[in-house]
Amino acid sequence: MKILIIFFSLLTIVGCSKTDQFSADTEVNASLMEVIPEDAASSQKSVPEKQNSTQPKNDSIAKKIIKNGDMELAVANINEAKLKVDGILKKQNAYSQSETFRNTETSEELHLVIRVPYQNFDQLISSFSDGIGAVEYKNISSEDVTEEYTDVAIKLENKRIYLEKYRDLLKNAATTKDMLEIQENIRKLEDEIDVAEGRLRFIDDRVNYSTLRLSLSKEKARSSVTSKIGFGSRFSDSVAQGWNIFVSFVLGLISLWPFLILTPFIIMFYRKWRSRKKQSTFNDSSHPNNKD
Repeated sequence: MKILIIFFSLLTIVGCSKTDQFSADTEVNASLMEVIPEDAASSQKSVPEKQNSTQPKNDSIAKKIIKNGDMELAVANINEAKLKVDGILKKQNAYSQSETFRNTETSEELHLVIRVPYQNFDQLISSFSDGIGAVEYKNISSEDVTEEYTDVAIKLENKRIYLEKYRDLLKNAATTKDMLEIQENIRKLEDEIDVAEGRLRFIDDRVNYSTLRLSLSKEKARSSVTSKIGFGSRFSDSVAQGWNIFVSFVLGLISLWPFLILTPFIIMFYRKWRSRKKQSTFNDSSHPNNKD
């Protein structure tokens, strides 16, 4: 009887130790699962749950539309047109990001890159079309970047979650090797988060402020001296072209000087050869043996 009691007591102790070991292994596995990289974790059930938890935030993201435009205006005076443009920009809370002026023989050109709040973009276009000059070219485009913005925002939120878990795990790292590996993962995540945040800021800037590339041009009056289509210009161009052709011809002949020097010797040799041939033919015909 005592032997049976001792046997059952040993079985109970062994069972309890296995249960404790299983619990410890479960806790270790749970800690490791918390730091699975994002790409690998995408196939696990935990990731859809995290994405679902952030989905309500994504539903609240408004439409992200980027508006851009190009306009070319023909004006009577560049300076006066620029003053009118500055007045319209001030009224529409817009600003000129860059200005480029070009003065050629035929025209004056002023190129502006304008940033304007998106809600004032259409009004700005109308103001330029009506009160500045004649519209020679206009192109307005809109780009919907809502999908890209939403995708970047979701990935950014997930990266922030993983970053916090790595930081918590770093506090409990037992070895130097583990600490270095965790710190490297933290560094990569921080870099990726910086890139994602920069992309979102860039999209927000392009959405909140539309871009318009405006060109103002003024044609100059053509004179008989500077005109490229008048008879005088064509005549002078033809004379110059003829002279250039003549000079090229003379220079071409000069470049053949070795052949010009050898030509007299070639002619002399040819004449001697012809003379000797004729003399030989005459001697053959006058020889007695050649008579019948």
